Amino acid sequence: MADLLIELFSEEIPARMQARAGEDLKKRMTDGLVEAGLTYAGAHALTTPRRLTLAIEGLLDHSPTVREERKGPKVGAPDKAIEGFLRGAGLSRDQLEERDTPKGAVYFAIIEKPGRPAAEIIAEVLENTIRNFPWPKSMRWGAGSLRWVRPLHSILCVLTREDGSEVVPLDIDGITSGDTTCGHRFMAPARISVTGFEDYATKLKRAFVVLDPKEREAAIWQDATNQAFASGLEVVDDKGLLAEVAGLVEWPVVLMGSIDAEFLDLPPEVLQTSMKEHQKFFSVKNPKTGRIEKFITVANRETADNGATILAGNQKVLSARLADAKFFWENDLRIAKSEVGMEGWLESLGNVTFHNKLGTQAARIDRIAALAREIAPVVGADADLAEQAAKVAKADLSSEMVYEFPELQGLMGRYYAQAAGLPQDVANACQLHYSPLGPSDEVPTEPVSVAVALADKIDTLTGFWAIDEKPTGSKDPYALRRAALGVIRLVLENGPRLALLPIFDLGNALNGMSAFKVAGGDGIGGISGVKFEEIARRFGVDVDSGVDASTLENNPTETLSIDGSIQELLNNLLSFFHDRLKVFLRDQGIRHDVIDACIAMEGNDDLTLLVKRARALEAFMSSEDGENLLQGFKRANNILSQAEEKDGVEYSYGADKKFIEDAAEAALFDALAAGEGAISSAIEAEDFAAAMGGMAALRAPVDAFFEAVQVNSDNQVVRRNRLNLLSQIRKVCGQVADLSRIEG
Repeated sequence: MADLLIELFSEEIPARMQARAGEDLKKRMTDGLVEAGLTYAGAHALTTPRRLTLAIEGLLDHSPTVREERKGPKVGAPDKAIEGFLRGAGLSRDQLEERDTPKGAVYFAIIEKPGRPAAEIIAEVLENTIRNFPWPKSMRWGAGSLRWVRPLHSILCVLTREDGSEVVPLDIDGITSGDTTCGHRFMAPARISVTGFEDYATKLKRAFVVLDPKEREAAIWQDATNQAFASGLEVVDDKGLLAEVAGLVEWPVVLMGSIDAEFLDLPPEVLQTSMKEHQKFFSVKNPKTGRIEKFITVANRETADNGATILAGNQKVLSARLADAKFFWENDLRIAKSEVGMEGWLESLGNVTFHNKLGTQAARIDRIAALAREIAPVVGADADLAEQAAKVAKADLSSEMVYEFPELQGLMGRYYAQAAGLPQDVANACQLHYSPLGPSDEVPTEPVSVAVALADKIDTLTGFWAIDEKPTGSKDPYALRRAALGVIRLVLENGPRLALLPIFDLGNALNGMSAFKVAGGDGIGGISGVKFEEIARRFGVDVDSGVDASTLENNPTETLSIDGSIQELLNNLLSFFHDRLKVFLRDQGIRHDVIDACIAMEGNDDLTLLVKRARALEAFMSSEDGENLLQGFKRANNILSQAEEKDGVEYSYGADKKFIEDAAEAALFDALAAGEGAISSAIEAEDFAAAMGGMAALRAPVDAFFEAVQVNSDNQVVRRNRLNLLSQIRKVCGQVADLSRIEG
């Protein structure tokens, strides 16, 4: 057994690529070694800005000898067939064996591949790995053909055994493998000779290189929090920034600096974003006031003045950055507080294209406002406030601060809406209408924010559905899956009874009107099921264009009928929502077939109702009564379906008690009569737990019926009556869900 140490030493690797590169090196090397017959006990990869390191333990010294047996053509086969077989096997004819088989004598080739030394295999696999490494971006330098993320300087490749270590010989474009590496660029630049991983890690630590990125992260965070605590402050937690900074340094030295007093009144989010994006600084806040007062920077070296010069330079650069942020903030506030207010920003959005088929950002804002007004009563929001919030929610996209820091959109809108004297609900909606952005993001609960958030996402979905820009496979450039999940979470966590199809129809019509304007009035696609005249006036479109004039004259305010193509589009969008809902509920333990059974019911565009039904059905199907009743239902449904196909009639008239012959038959008749009313009342009251209780009461009489009664009686009258009784089982259970879709 041997241990293998590999280090690929280069110029600085971008921090965002390091972790993935380490995993790629590990996977490609271990997969290649195993494929060549070299198994191992364990492997781990480590990264720093200048090196990718892989350590493999318990590696075989040689690959095993492999004996392969191949069956060839029959004895006496044409020479060409035999010669082809010999070429493939790499043998001569006298090396073939003849064996008798049930189909006659056949040639067999015994191919023995001797094992190879580990060093030989490692050299091949490592060269292939380096030359085909999957960097997101790579470069060539000098006269060689090798591509690497940054110029590759050296390759360390050492195989260690109990009796010593050896260098695995390798040469790639003039870079020869060896047993040496370099320490810290400035503090210990000399070459270091190593014999194995432990020796390597120990000597690098002495040469001011912390090899493990997790160790660097822990050291940075501990030093940063200690320095902040000593000043009565707290470091703002940012795991992403911590990982990035750990990928920028090999020997982290934490320094804390002060922010000039003139910038302390900037919004904390502005300070934090500016320092993070431009300088990779951690923010340090006063826990009593929440104000950011200092910053943490991480140097890559120790200095004689304990970092004073580094800190002074960083503070100087930071002041220049924050001066820009202060200018943007003050200029934006001046506009927000003016008589024109945020309306001035809205006008400029008329020149910003949202999508070339869906018009400008200003047109989109009008659509969102119309949708928000319709949704508001359903979510308990004031319609006027919802419309007002939707009108200004995206105004900050024209502000100087958001232009400089796009990630602050929404948040700055809240600040500017407050400065403009708008209601707090409106200001909050400016920030919250983008949420939720992911499965773990917080969901807005304020009614106005919920209305605008729903309108924003539904406009996006209906718009891109209307122009046939749906997600395909793994491609979702407009984040439509995320938007659908956002709608699902907004509805389920706030509980409004929102029928999606009418809202989709309105959104589709609004987007169709925008598309009509973009196309120059050549036609109105997708206008249906809404008050067309009202929308046309809102968007400044001649109502006579592309619409039958008599329809508008006779029904100026009535809804237009939905044609087939529009209905298909809306149903397709609803199916997309159902697919996202299955994924969402699967993580909560609800089976896909249970959801399918509920989707098959009427009102499946009401997600609150749909999920309430699905959760109750999942609980029932997990019980003994549910499992047994499902088997009884499936048996009844199968017998009934076969009989209907055979007889060419539908048994759906209900059984007649006067034709009942068996006590179990009579008990089922009575149970179904009582259960139908109870379940129907429970469904109408949306008490699905009670409905499931009603179904549970059917379990015993259904079981008893199938144990005691033969459905296909010789008496045709009795047979038809029993089949009609089975149809009652299907009808009564079908009030709850389509149980035929449930597996089991």
